[in-house]
Amino acid sequence: MHEMPGAIRVGDGITLANDRPLTLIAGLNVLESLDLALRVAEALKREADRRGVPLIFKASFDKANRSSVRSFRGPGLDEGLRWLAKVKATHGLPIVTDIHTAAQAAPTAEVADLIQIPAFLVRQTDLIAAAAATGRPLHLKKMQMMAPEEMGNVVAKCAASGARGVVLCERGTLFGYGRLVVDMLGFGALKGFGVPVTFDVTHSLQLPGGLGDATGGRGAQVEPLAMAGVSQGIAGLFLEVHPDPAQAKCDGPCALPLERVGALLDRLVALDALVKGSASA
Repeated sequence: MHEMPGAIRVGDGITLANDRPLTLIAGLNVLESLDLALRVAEALKREADRRGVPLIFKASFDKANRSSVRSFRGPGLDEGLRWLAKVKATHGLPIVTDIHTAAQAAPTAEVADLIQIPAFLVRQTDLIAAAAATGRPLHLKKMQMMAPEEMGNVVAKCAASGARGVVLCERGTLFGYGRLVVDMLGFGALKGFGVPVTFDVTHSLQLPGGLGDATGGRGAQVEPLAMAGVSQGIAGLFLEVHPDPAQAKCDGPCALPLERVGALLDRLVALDALVKGSASA
């Protein structure tokens, strides 16, 4: 069983590592339309390029874990991958998207540069083995019910499955009913496994089941929580955005308005440089 590398190559020109400048993983929670995906990707790329921030575009083709059977899930595997391939070709961005079944791994790897394992599924051995077999690096969400230290077993499972590299993502821990909290000491525990660490700030602000048949959220707190996470010296920040969060078809209460991305990036880039410059001095 081999050790996982501390730096992960994503696409043609992005390296995720805890001691390198911050990478932004950002996009839509779920694909709503091809036009929206293209517009959001264009806006994110413009803001990231202005600040020299590497960008990986994120969107889900299927939200298989919605609160209600009536909830919008997305276009599905085939149509969703076609849309993501169009975003990739149009804007030259690497893609990350999540899979929910082992059968989705191989076709997803034909488009995605980074395959994401959702938090609820990160203990599923067959899913991880199928994702590892694609040769793509894996973005592993920490389950809401797991301690950071337990992710060591997941890293070992990925290594045993032949994964070429993994990234661990903090996304909050369930604290009682309907609330997530972020333990800042957990970032150090995750970094202790010697792999890149990211922070999913928007999902950490969820209030699971808070709207009865949908997840609520605390989107007004995206910016201060993002700053807190970046202060821990991590490889990347995971951020879901929407031009009009109130109209988003999934997790709108957690999303950052697209128009505020640039101002937040200004603050994050400055903080990241300070933290990593101090660490290397």
